[in-house]
Amino acid sequence: MVATKSARAELRALARVTAGTSCNVERALTIVGAKWTLVILHDLMDGPKRFGELQRLIPAASAKMLTERLRGLEQHGLLTRTVFPQVPPRVEYALTKTGRTLWPIVDSLDRWGRRLRTAEDGARRGPVGARSPKR
Repeated sequence: MVATKSARAELRALARVTAGTSCNVERALTIVGAKWTLVILHDLMDGPKRFGELQRLIPAASAKMLTERLRGLEQHGLLTRTVFPQVPPRVEYALTKTGRTLWPIVDSLDRWGRRLRTAEDGARRGPVGARSPKR
């Protein structure tokens, strides 16, 4: 199995990536703003996942894109990639301690997205008591 970095080392890795960025939001988006990154983090909040599981959970992301994002998140110290010595090889991705600190942000985005879906569903139905147009 692959050893995990310490939380301090994970934060140093993130600091190197965001060096030179003065805006805190821009600094955070440098790490998590790439397409599919927050979705991957969201799916890993429930626990470790294998690559195939992540592909099924995020069908719109190509295998190449998913691989790139997972590698980047591993380099940034937000997740670990554990290779189990068996045939065929089994690889699991899991959030690090630093990666789990993003839970409140990801959860907040999830709740906000649910409210948007509810509002969109309500807009499709129209105002309460409204009639559908005659044909």
